[in-house]
Amino acid sequence: MTLEPVAGIVEQAVAWTGHADILINNAAIIRRADAIDFTEKDWDDVLDINLKSVFFLSQAFARQAMTREAPAKIINIASMLSFQGGIRIPSYTASKSGVAGITRLCACEWPPRGITVNAIAPGYFATNNTRQLRDDPDRSQAILDRIPAGRWGLPADLGGAAVFLASHASDYVTGVILPVDGGWLVR
Repeated sequence: MTLEPVAGIVEQAVAWTGHADILINNAAIIRRADAIDFTEKDWDDVLDINLKSVFFLSQAFARQAMTREAPAKIINIASMLSFQGGIRIPSYTASKSGVAGITRLCACEWPPRGITVNAIAPGYFATNNTRQLRDDPDRSQAILDRIPAGRWGLPADLGGAAVFLASHASDYVTGVILPVDGGWLVR
């Protein structure tokens, strides 16, 4: 992955609005295979999108925010796999654990410069990334049996967490990995 587009993304946002105050790092891909069979290409593809782009886009965003000396917020999209191992998704699990680590690292360094850094950790959501799981009746039921809310999450379920972390209500919150998982992690 080349980093050329990263600086351009921040520059375009600033040119469009005059400044950028909130960054949500939401891009991710997933590749499924047993760890013993996982390829280097699949590993690199996932880590480039899910981890490398998060760090360098956050860095570019933070640089412009620091030059303005204005408050800013970074919200990374982690995963419940930031807390646990997963099955058949080694690079996704590693990348999302890395997103949690980068969130914590930046949350230690950047708040004195007016930038809070947090993450949302979605559980099992009805998205393209979970299509295979939802299409397998046995696997889907096993997942649903463990979720206290009793259903797959919907993208709209993430909105409240994102609004909170992007608002002034969270000005004293930094380094948090906020699970939005229907209770999966408590079971």
